Amino acid sequence: MPKPKAAKAPPPPKAPTQQSKPPSWPQFKPPLPVVDLELVPNPSTSKIITISSFFPRSLCRDYVSFLSSLPLVTTPGKPKRGEAVRVNDRFQVDDAVFAKILWEKTGLKEVLTSEEYTETWGGVPIGLNPNIRIYRYSKGQYFDCHYDDYNDVNLNIDGSLVAARTTWTLLLYLTSSAEGCIGGETVFYPHDRQSAKEEIAVALETGTLLLHKHGDDCLLHEGREVKQGEKWVLRTDLCIRR
Repeated sequence: MPKPKAAKAPPPPKAPTQQSKPPSWPQFKPPLPVVDLELVPNPSTSKIITISSFFPRSLCRDYVSFLSSLPLVTTPGKPKRGEAVRVNDRFQVDDAVFAKILWEKTGLKEVLTSEEYTETWGGVPIGLNPNIRIYRYSKGQYFDCHYDDYNDVNLNIDGSLVAARTTWTLLLYLTSSAEGCIGGETVFYPHDRQSAKEEIAVALETGTLLLHKHGDDCLLHEGREVKQGEKWVLRTDLCIRR
């Protein structure tokens, strides 16, 4: 069923958030994974999955410190017609090298390509979207109800370009109430309407990776207003072969 046009996520802001030269991301210290990664489907829907301790807290702190130095740009509070309201600060870069590191050096590839989950992702997972996005939500900032659409991309795999499509959004929470962030929950609505009785709220947990299905099967969802502190998120997408 096509999603309502009124709940479309706005496009990313123009430069300087789109960088031609990738930053020097902090190294993974300690080496990842620090625990055996476990996919935990949400008890209310198969379209939401979490992985705890994807990043240890110490690495999350290193990343927040580093990301604070990047040239983040505030998105406009007044969207175009048919777009959801999003008020946050963000940085965006195409970085195929970092996307490959996240895929191959964190244990993510192994757990997402295991036989147990071959039918979950809509196809054969082959990597992550090289379009890396960083979000910072400060007090009073939020992302109104919207849907995430899929994107067609080309991934460089062993020197060859492979046609791929994104099917799941990946959000890595770098802060939570442990770092003073109050609010900012990601809330899903399973019946395409904003209803407090039906909401599925995913609380922030430092180092947790949230995966949710997008495209035609995306649930209506929002990033609730941050009441205190800062919510930091690293976002990419799972890619399947097309």
